[in-house]
Amino acid sequence: MKKAIVLLSGGLDSATTTAIAIAEGYQIIALSFRYGQRHEKELEAAKNIAAHFNIKEHFTIDVNLAQWGGSSLTDTALKLPQDGVQTNIIPSTYVPGRNTVFIAIALSLAEAKEAEAIYLGINAIDYSGYPDCRPDYLQAYQTLASLASKAGLEGKAPQLIAPLVEDSKVDIVKRAVQLNVPIALTWSCYQGQEEPCGLCDSCRIRDRALIAAGYPELSTAIGRKLS
Repeated sequence: MKKAIVLLSGGLDSATTTAIAIAEGYQIIALSFRYGQRHEKELEAAKNIAAHFNIKEHFTIDVNLAQWGGSSLTDTALKLPQDGVQTNIIPSTYVPGRNTVFIAIALSLAEAKEAEAIYLGINAIDYSGYPDCRPDYLQAYQTLASLASKAGLEGKAPQLIAPLVEDSKVDIVKRAVQLNVPIALTWSCYQGQEEPCGLCDSCRIRDRALIAAGYPELSTAIGRKLS
């Protein structure tokens, strides 16, 4: 059976991407990262999602990007944004080099495991300010993947697949429902409290999409009580 690495953060996008990869016939190897983020809630969610999809191999790698800060997701001295995503402004939640580091490690794992593809839950619509969530970034990285490994030189470089990159969050919610993704098990909140805060940009984007897609019962108000 063909194999694929899926970057599984524990959020809605990565869980939906996992379901898409499974639907496309791949045996999944999940890859998550403890990168110095504020909390472990998303890693707990990733573990639960992997169990839901019966994923046998799930690696969690420590890469402490918090050592040098630069992001409100890794530096508790910085305030998390709660004013909504602003067009053409890179928010403080951008983690310098995060996806570049993550994909590099995923390429190493893919080559070692002879995986044909790497699935990424990146999205360029709702987070238009993130430079490492765009199609042109992905295309450039695909070129690097073809040049930087034995598998690439043999013409077997893993394909970087981002099925949600140009979807709206509403579209992602609809795809998640169609694929029976356990939305209530996912975690998107920037805070690490018992319940999602409902105030941070990530919660606002998620809730707005759930309500617009017709699933208000899964919003932060009561969504966690369903899991």
